[in-house]
Amino acid sequence: MFVRKKKNRSGTTSVIVVNKSQGRFKEVKTIGVSDDESQIEKYINQARQWIEIQSGTPDIFKQKAREEEEKQVTEHLLSNIENVLINGTQLILDKVFKIIGFDAIEDDILRQLVIARLGQPMSKSATVDYLKSYFDEDLQLYKIYRYLDKLYNTQQEQIQQISVEHTRKILGGKIGLMFYDVTTLYFESDYSDELRENGFSKDGKHSQPQVVLGLLVSKDGYPLSYSLFNGSQYEGRTMLPIVEDFVQRFNLEDFVVVADSGLMSKSNISLLQSGEYKYIVGARIKNETEVVKRKILSLPKHDNEFHELKKGDSRLIVSYSSVRAKKDKYNRDKGIKRLQKAYKTGNITKENINKRGYNKFLEISDNVKVVINHEKIQEDEKWDGLKGYITNTSLSAKDVYEQYNGLWVVEKAFRITKGTLEIRPMFHFTPRRIEAHVCICFVAYKVYKELERVLKTNKINLSVDKVLNIAKTITTIKVKLPISDTTLTKTMLITSRHKSIAMLFDDHFWKSI
Repeated sequence: MFVRKKKNRSGTTSVIVVNKSQGRFKEVKTIGVSDDESQIEKYINQARQWIEIQSGTPDIFKQKAREEEEKQVTEHLLSNIENVLINGTQLILDKVFKIIGFDAIEDDILRQLVIARLGQPMSKSATVDYLKSYFDEDLQLYKIYRYLDKLYNTQQEQIQQISVEHTRKILGGKIGLMFYDVTTLYFESDYSDELRENGFSKDGKHSQPQVVLGLLVSKDGYPLSYSLFNGSQYEGRTMLPIVEDFVQRFNLEDFVVVADSGLMSKSNISLLQSGEYKYIVGARIKNETEVVKRKILSLPKHDNEFHELKKGDSRLIVSYSSVRAKKDKYNRDKGIKRLQKAYKTGNITKENINKRGYNKFLEISDNVKVVINHEKIQEDEKWDGLKGYITNTSLSAKDVYEQYNGLWVVEKAFRITKGTLEIRPMFHFTPRRIEAHVCICFVAYKVYKELERVLKTNKINLSVDKVLNIAKTITTIKVKLPISDTTLTKTMLITSRHKSIAMLFDDHFWKSI
């Protein structure tokens, strides 16, 4: 008896035990069928063992010889391993970096810094060790600092151009909605300068210098443009410079700017109108005239019902949400309990006096005596669940509401850049390197969003963070073949978790994107 491999029409291979008797061949047993070479090899070994058992005379010497040969081959293979790279994240992010078009910037340091920021964000010094330890890439620290200066001087504009053109492409050739918001980025330093100054910190770091970051994103959260402002800059004055600059640089037409109520001011509305920009901005309905406030409070409160009031050349849309009403009440009750605990003695020190948050419910006498004003609380309750929007578009009231709710994409962008990408705290001190650091994080966020889009469109039901965490455990082995003087490279997808993202390591997959 002997083992035969038989090719099937389906493309699979059958491993069969065959017996020859009186010049005729007879199939005795089919061991298995597969299209996988490693599995076929296993079936062949099983077939040989079966023949030995059936013949009753297993060839112990042959078996020992095969085992010894197997051991020698394996030892030879292991002794010729050149390197083991923990580079799963790099292999995926390299592909995303290229399909966006950032490889047009002919400087590999940008790619290295962006992938390191997404894989394991850390200081520039620690990034050097990370790139060497995980990817076997040599990058000297002094080269990183030189590159930051180069990036600031020559490449920022090209980076934004690539990002915008890619975003325009995936959105069908049109930007459409532009969402704007600001955040603050603090420094681990006690010293300020013209750019880094103390101001109202969204991170609660009021004693440390900061810069203000304004970010413009498209529908679905793709980053479009950003700008840095002095840390003491009032956020309401940051929107127009970014929007105007972006519109002029990229020849935009037929778009709508969406921003929250923190950016709503008479001057901003006036400037948006004078620039003939379409806008949807959150309204501060509690700051309206007494006549308008009475009108708003008299409106019926029903979910999914919208009311429209005339406000100069704009429209004031008012909506009500029972879910928002419950949240407003919960937050107020929580704030009042905090006040009751903090000021139960009825006294307050001068440095603790402010009008922010729920201190608006306090009535202060002689700067020391305080009492909670329940009339103010009852007045505030009337506004629970109400929200207003100012717009000069011709969109329906419901569409205005839905477009405004898309602002969460900017909030998500800030959460990712501050959390996953760790954009702050910053340890750079010169304006050009601060700008360059933010630019690298901008590119990293663009790559993050594109990978998110790829996963969604290809129905890979995993988050970007989950994919990158799995990829961090995937290795690539490089083996030197001495006879042919070549190197064999194999990316090891071993566990079930690895195989759940196996398509991301297939070149054919990326060619179809």
